[in-house]
Amino acid sequence: MKNKVKAYRKAAGLTQVQLAKMVHVSARTIISIEKEQYSPSLMLAYRLAQIFKISVETLCCLEENKQLEDKEYESL
Repeated sequence: MKNKVKAYRKAAGLTQVQLAKMVHVSARTIISIEKEQYSPSLMLAYRLAQIFKISVETLCCLEENKQLEDKEYESL
């Protein structure tokens, strides 16, 4: 799932370790989210969005991800 975690983390001047501690996960989890290898739970996405003072929809690119998923289903 596409997301903007890395961009917002860097803009906030946070390391992956610092952000991980703030949301009670491992740095490996943040790394995996940033590499789009792992989709955060709703609660984790909410915690991350609160840190950056943005919506979950914005952080997780929900509209864009929905459009990509819709295109995949259309081709079935």
